Amino acid sequence: MARIGIFVGTVYGNSLAVGEEAQAVLTDAGHDVTLFDEPELAQWKAYLTDVALVITSTTGQGDLPDNIRALFAGLRDDVGYQPSLRYGIIALGDSSYDNFAGGGQQFDELLQEQQAQRIGEMLVIDGADVAVPEEYALAWITQWAALIK
Repeated sequence: MARIGIFVGTVYGNSLAVGEEAQAVLTDAGHDVTLFDEPELAQWKAYLTDVALVITSTTGQGDLPDNIRALFAGLRDDVGYQPSLRYGIIALGDSSYDNFAGGGQQFDELLQEQQAQRIGEMLVIDGADVAVPEEYALAWITQWAALIK
């Protein structure tokens, strides 16, 4: 089974709730899972040959939450090429705003540029339609867990 780091970007706790649900599902599937709710670049670097799951909300005009901005900047400025990394993205947002789910999209674009290998499609959760994001994400997380070799 895989070693998975879950990296959470959150403001109000919804992404963290999804992350905790993902940790439980992935652990039950036999994976070695660690959740980082204040993610740092050193923690990410420990997973460069493993699997990362980024779960982030979006603030302002498509911006990343404060607790994950430094990680994103470090990936962009210090890490670069990551061809051995496999990853998934769960993006939370509100479709009534411009740049809907922009935080997750920024991560996906950066990781694609750095040649990381996305597992499955990105899950986008619309806070305007979904009251309990961790329940909504459950089916995707279960399917994603099955894709990891």
